[in-house]
Amino acid sequence: MISSSKIKSVDFYRKIPRDLTEASLSGAGLSIVAALSMLFLFGMELNSYMSVSTSTSVIVDKSSDGEFLRIDFNISFPALSCEFASVDVSDVLGTNRLNITKTVRKFSIDSHLRPTGAEFHSGTVANAVKHDDEVDEESVEGSFPLTAQSFDKYVHQFPITVVNFYAPWCSWCKLLKPSWEKAAKATKERYDPEIDGRILLAKVDCTQEADLCRRNHIQGYPSIRIFRKGSDLRSDHGQHEHESYYGDRDTESLVKMVENLVASLPTESQKLALEDKSNTTENTKRPAPSAGGCRIEGHVRVKKVPGKLVISARSDAHSFDASQMNMSHVVNHLTFGKKVTPRAISDMQRLIPHIGSSHDRLNGRSFVNTHNLEANVTIEHYIQIVKTEVVTRNGYKLIEDYEYTAHSSVAHSLDIPVAKFHLELSPMQVLITENQKSFSHFITNVCAIIGGVFTVAGIVDSILHNTIRMIKKVELGKNF
Repeated sequence: MISSSKIKSVDFYRKIPRDLTEASLSGAGLSIVAALSMLFLFGMELNSYMSVSTSTSVIVDKSSDGEFLRIDFNISFPALSCEFASVDVSDVLGTNRLNITKTVRKFSIDSHLRPTGAEFHSGTVANAVKHDDEVDEESVEGSFPLTAQSFDKYVHQFPITVVNFYAPWCSWCKLLKPSWEKAAKATKERYDPEIDGRILLAKVDCTQEADLCRRNHIQGYPSIRIFRKGSDLRSDHGQHEHESYYGDRDTESLVKMVENLVASLPTESQKLALEDKSNTTENTKRPAPSAGGCRIEGHVRVKKVPGKLVISARSDAHSFDASQMNMSHVVNHLTFGKKVTPRAISDMQRLIPHIGSSHDRLNGRSFVNTHNLEANVTIEHYIQIVKTEVVTRNGYKLIEDYEYTAHSSVAHSLDIPVAKFHLELSPMQVLITENQKSFSHFITNVCAIIGGVFTVAGIVDSILHNTIRMIKKVELGKNF
């Protein structure tokens, strides 16, 4: 068996008898300083171990959310009517979707961006509006011309007033004119305004009565509006509440519309019965926009290739005056990708405090045509999108997010002005990984702190002790 004396011979920490040790004032001071230093350095090391560190790398985008990107938006246009507001998307692969309505909602707003009513429903619009096949050479003038001075008088005089707001240069207005005048003449013969007095077909030249058309939010020509006496009261925003007619524009259809309107006058029960019998005709009438602006909100899905999101005035049966279109807007909200919850954002910012700062590059910003509110100006936004992915230390994918930069410009155009968002998606993605800190490394550093401070303090104490002894010897030698 190995004796205890042999085991003791391998002791690294041999003890000096306590009677041979001597305490000193300098040693006590250094011990206190060394202990405080150990505590301070240990706290710093512990804080470093507990804190989160990340590494950032750029890799090829390997998104798990498929080949499509979701765009959520909420944009207010103070001078674009919901009647014609259209959301279109296109890309370099040839995708071209016009007037998206399934995932888009529209709300009428005034020039101060205040809502003026419930959601505006565009309804179903026919692919092609029917006009008369043959046009008589004879000029028939059957409709009654209205001006700003006479408009209110006649609208309040007749139970029903149907008004054609037009522009002489408009090609659609030229197609409508013969059938409109013939329908007006037939209406006058059957429902004489001076004898019958139930309905009047009128017209307004918007090139001559610009203010009148603007008050009624006419942005596309021709616009056929139906005003009803008693229900055409002016709202708080200063315009008549009325309906728009979107049906066929041939003489027969217009005359049928007039007959249905007149037949609906006597009693409400007759009106309901007539609506049941002629649903097709009634579907061609919808409430006109109650204000001249529109707030457009919703989402669209686009392919992850360069493309465009365009908001403009669009119609297959109306003309627009480019010089009168104003596409000024306020971006209330614009984000890309899946919606990130506030909790996820909070967890993400715990790792990377600056992340998420570019989620709202355009949010709350106004893009107003300050040069000339009536000029045909297109406002374009060039957006570069990059995906950011955050992975925790245990391999859990904390978040997949899309950040973007945006640059905006204003350009004059001969075409109908639009609000255009150019989308450029990066083929690369930013990968942010939380680094796992080794516990063994932490323990090693703690031991190094304790041993290092203890050793350095011992060396300093030895130097001080020897120096003091030497000074005392010198003083004793001088005394002798």
